[in-house]
Amino acid sequence: MVINRPKSASAHEIRTEPFLVRWTLITIAILFLTIFVVLPLVVVFTEAFSRGISAYLAALSEPEALSAIRLTLTIAAISVGLNLVFGVIAAWAIAKFEFPGKVFLITLIDLPFSVSPVISGLVFVLLFGAQGYFGTWLMSHNIQILFAVPGIALATTFVTFPFVARELIPLMQEQGTQEEEAAISLGASGLRTFLRVTIPNIKWGILYGVLLCNARAMGEFGAVSVVSGHIRGETNTMPLLVEILYNEYQFVASFAIASLLAFLALVTLIVKTILESHLEEGQSESDD
Repeated sequence: MVINRPKSASAHEIRTEPFLVRWTLITIAILFLTIFVVLPLVVVFTEAFSRGISAYLAALSEPEALSAIRLTLTIAAISVGLNLVFGVIAAWAIAKFEFPGKVFLITLIDLPFSVSPVISGLVFVLLFGAQGYFGTWLMSHNIQILFAVPGIALATTFVTFPFVARELIPLMQEQGTQEEEAAISLGASGLRTFLRVTIPNIKWGILYGVLLCNARAMGEFGAVSVVSGHIRGETNTMPLLVEILYNEYQFVASFAIASLLAFLALVTLIVKTILESHLEEGQSESDD
């Protein structure tokens, strides 16, 4: 037998938990986050600036570091662009239409969440490597996928493609099709309806998904490590360069690159918080 309890009563019970229990839980949560989030960030920035700002800037201006930064930003731009197009199309198809295999398509979208990035990279090696299924054909046409930008972009796109789609699917399903149907019934074309009705309704969801996708693309290590070949100054992204420099005992340079990644992560966190507030406001308006 299910007892329907008023929502205010549950909230009251939470507020009236014993003082010792509340502050014990709060203290544990703060300590956990301090040890596993705040302390590592402090260590990264402390080590990065341990020899002064001049050494920090010199490490970031090294040709190898600049190459890694350019490659990381390029790969992130390619992956976000491809995932934006795919995410909107997939979310539109799943949210607006009923078709056989819809559940299977949703499962495929979630696949990168359950597969190790290293395994994803190995799959691309089996497909496009010299001994892979398409390796002979690619070599005969002088096309290089692995150990080059195309391979890194493919691996990063595969690892990050759920982020935009997964953000938009529940949002578009909840909004339904009434507004699009009303626009079409008033004579608007399909493209005009999409641009003037659908996109404004999901714009914050798109930005949120793009932000998460971009953050994951810049920090991806496992899949990129397998397909990049670790060619210095050519195929090393920022996470790969951090590992290489650290293994070579170039700690200041390693932590300088790591601090740049951490800074980008903090900026992402701030923008994410802003977008979440806009999403909540948009959801409240649609509920009203």
